[in-house]
Amino acid sequence: MSDVVGSWQVRLSDSVHKIDDTTSDKCVIRIDKAFTIAKHHCTINIDVVSSFAYDYSLDIDGKPLEKFSKKRSKISRTWTLTLDRKGYRIVLEKATVDLWINGQRIEADATFEDEEGEIVFDIGGHQANLKVVSSGNPRLGINHVLFVDEVEISQESEYDNN
Repeated sequence: MSDVVGSWQVRLSDSVHKIDDTTSDKCVIRIDKAFTIAKHHCTINIDVVSSFAYDYSLDIDGKPLEKFSKKRSKISRTWTLTLDRKGYRIVLEKATVDLWINGQRIEADATFEDEEGEIVFDIGGHQANLKVVSSGNPRLGINHVLFVDEVEISQESEYDNN
């Protein structure tokens, strides 16, 4: 019999990874509860709260999950949508302008001029346009707006860890 003692979601370009830490009736001793997800080093920390109570937390690349997720929300943009009864998760890596659809990096036609640009690609037989436009305010940065079949798609909150 196993009980889940810790559960986390890690949102990366390739997927939303679900991590569960469990206990069992057996005594299992592991020296290092560390593992890797898509080149990111992960560690589950177990802190003693009292004699029979423990606190479990997840670190990614040496940072608590919350801090890692905040950083990810600044360097990527994510959209989720359903087309023809199929779910799609589209991720833009802002620094490299890499586009990912359902965990696969895709090639796309990109054009950039002055303070705006457009990335055109196909998603399940539908035309998608990702508009990249300056907000006009250096503090707000650049806006990324996705259109599929000329309909604007709402951006997902990357910082939601539920």
